[in-house]
Amino acid sequence: MSLYVLFENASGYALFEQTESDEIGQLLEEMQDAMCDLSRFSKVIKLKAFMPFKSAEEALESINALSEGMLDDKLRSFLEMNLPSVKEGKKPKYKLGVSDNKIGSSIQGETGIPCTTSDPVPELVRGVRLHLSRYIKNLEDADLSRAQLGLAHSYSRSKVKFNVNRQDNMIIQSIALLDTLDKDINTFSMRIKEWYGWHFPELVKISTDNYKYARLVKAIKAKTSLSDESIDMLQEIFDDDEGMARQVLEASKTSMGYDVSEVDMQNVLTFADRVINLEEYRQ
Repeated sequence: MSLYVLFENASGYALFEQTESDEIGQLLEEMQDAMCDLSRFSKVIKLKAFMPFKSAEEALESINALSEGMLDDKLRSFLEMNLPSVKEGKKPKYKLGVSDNKIGSSIQGETGIPCTTSDPVPELVRGVRLHLSRYIKNLEDADLSRAQLGLAHSYSRSKVKFNVNRQDNMIIQSIALLDTLDKDINTFSMRIKEWYGWHFPELVKISTDNYKYARLVKAIKAKTSLSDESIDMLQEIFDDDEGMARQVLEASKTSMGYDVSEVDMQNVLTFADRVINLEEYRQ
């Protein structure tokens, strides 16, 4: 049974016919070796017909139909014109190799042409894609690349739908982002207060603001490091409120918390940095 291969590309439709099936055509390993060698691959498959697209608009219509798995009139005419005719009531003595099951089902359902995607079709399609410009006269690799790029841009633009509510969507997304940030800040702050509370439990009653609490944790670290010289640092965090800074200092001297290891303290400071960064980003 003969095997034809349909190859769709940005420049047009191409139909190939497998000419050698006993050796290379049936052995995938040998076909893979032959695929890179044009002199060997050209003995496996030959160009039967080629129909170039007349314009970029025609190419875009064709790729839209192919992407939806639909058979357009141009492709139907191309196949019926170049594939062997079959008498009514007779079964075709050939198969058409295609790279996509959807388009294969459409072709077979609407025209009766038997289609297949099984081996060796995928390997043949790969070889055709590699050597396409050698099969088609006056088609250079640079021309093919430009056609692919132009069609890709046109196809992408056709798929991007204009949204009249795009400004509202931006506002909705911004609100959702703020909600997510608030949730993350609260979660990390709870962890900091829980872990640092073992070391300095009195601090959470003095500072209830998550941002200020994280800054205090980062500045104090070990509560035993606080002294009268730390007042200026604490006062800056409390927006020049010396009374609050004094409360922190006095609480550190009578704190009932435990000492923590350097590893645990480093983990607490990591979370404090994250809360500070998220809060400053939110602002």
